Amino acid sequence: MFENGILNEIYDYQMEIFSSYKEKKYRRYFYDEVFRNSSKLIGIIGARGVGKTTALIQYLLAYPAEFKEKLYISADFIMIDSLFEVVKDFVKEGGKVVVIDEIHKYPNFEIELKKIYDVLNVRLFFSGSSALKLDHAKADLSRRALLYEVKGLSFREFLEMDLGISLPSFSLEEILQNHTNIAYELSSQLLLAPKFKEFVQKGYYPFYFDDKENYLKKLNEVVNTSIEVDIPSIFPIEYETVTKLKKIVRLICESHPFLLNMQEFLVKMGMSKHDYKRLYKYFYYLQKSKILRLLWSKYRGDAILTKPEKIYLNNTNLHYAYCPKREIGTVRETFFASMLEGYKLQVAKKGDFFVDERYIFEIGGKNKTKYQIKDLQNAFIVRDDIEIGSKNVIPLWLFGFLY
Repeated sequence: MFENGILNEIYDYQMEIFSSYKEKKYRRYFYDEVFRNSSKLIGIIGARGVGKTTALIQYLLAYPAEFKEKLYISADFIMIDSLFEVVKDFVKEGGKVVVIDEIHKYPNFEIELKKIYDVLNVRLFFSGSSALKLDHAKADLSRRALLYEVKGLSFREFLEMDLGISLPSFSLEEILQNHTNIAYELSSQLLLAPKFKEFVQKGYYPFYFDDKENYLKKLNEVVNTSIEVDIPSIFPIEYETVTKLKKIVRLICESHPFLLNMQEFLVKMGMSKHDYKRLYKYFYYLQKSKILRLLWSKYRGDAILTKPEKIYLNNTNLHYAYCPKREIGTVRETFFASMLEGYKLQVAKKGDFFVDERYIFEIGGKNKTKYQIKDLQNAFIVRDDIEIGSKNVIPLWLFGFLY
């Protein structure tokens, strides 16, 4: 059958992939949680370049089975008319575990996954760089698939990869309650300042360690691919819209911490004052593609067609890859927000961030005063350019140890 021919072709590619990834030993923060789970169908989603493929191949390499009992399928290598038929043939030959990488590139992938789950006795992991497409999957996967949304490197992970060491992570509560001792212990072991600067500029995506010299150029290409390929693959948008999405990224990139003035922004975009709902949709596309981060206050909803109060790039590296100039205050706030992804992050009435509807954080440089948060409970100053804080003053870099 033709499927067997496809399987042989996949195995040949799998041999090459396994060989090229054998030297990648570092395991990201999510590895154990994802792969120790016994669920039959598990998806890893996240931005391009955060290490999903590496983790999946590391898992296959470590899986206790013969080479032909595990299968790695990549949309970047081969397009298949029916994933179900290929996996069915694989299972007939004794296959035990399947990885499908970049699954969002396959037409009707959600239907194929549903059939595999319902009919075949096999464990299946899949990855997707496009949360947009997974959000818009037609078949109901929620009862079948367990989804993990993964982030880029934390500052802690960056140091571990760069220095070949092991470092602890801390909960937010541990940092708030014991940050002075934690910072003292870490700063006595590590030369933090230059490494933190390097991370802020270039360390959020693991592929930095593959080619440091060309990293920012490659990251720029990753952003452009997300805008030019991923977003149009979901929504019927024209070339003019792609151009506008890039312009939005540039405007946010070069701005001060961005409190959105809608009318002013529409003018800069060359759009009509009545086009604000269309602009909200553009923001939504870019947020789901992990290019922007949108924040609302406690008192506003976060629906697609409501105005966000603050807009950031998703992480600090995007500032250095995508625009020639940047505001240091924006970069600081972007770092803080990126490290607290997964927490409930809102715009504070006083201060910069309201976290988990409990803590207030004001972000600034080493001379940042406490004026903005005076008399507020559970309020903290987060300062850049310091290694150790005291009382309610915490060094910015330490929030890079949350995961």
